[in-house]
Amino acid sequence: MSMHPDAVLVRKGYEAFSKGDMETLGSLMTGDCTQFSPGQSQVSGHHKGRDNIIDHERELFELSNGTMRVELEGVYPDGRGHVMSAHKWFAERGDRGIEMKGGIFFTIVGGKITDIDECVEDIDQADAFWGRAEE
Repeated sequence: MSMHPDAVLVRKGYEAFSKGDMETLGSLMTGDCTQFSPGQSQVSGHHKGRDNIIDHERELFELSNGTMRVELEGVYPDGRGHVMSAHKWFAERGDRGIEMKGGIFFTIVGGKITDIDECVEDIDQADAFWGRAEE
């Protein structure tokens, strides 16, 4: 059974993220790609443009002192330019650690990711881990 090209693309993105390979990760997105991360933490919100998204991903590694990791559990394409992924993510920050299920809804056009909508199992717990945004 062959894998749908959109599923291959998303799996390649997870692999690049897991290796910290931001160059490859960025190459999978359109220049005007957008990402939404839920909650009210310092890493939450809309990130517009490939460069801002890559900066956001780097920030996750920096805030967790390089401990951020993701275990991909499944990738589910619809054949019409959408892919859902399910994963579990882990990170440490200071004396805190977190393990949480999550998922991402991807929109893909022309073989590139155009939109990334992240979901987490517990928004309040994720906010507490990453720290509230400065007001």
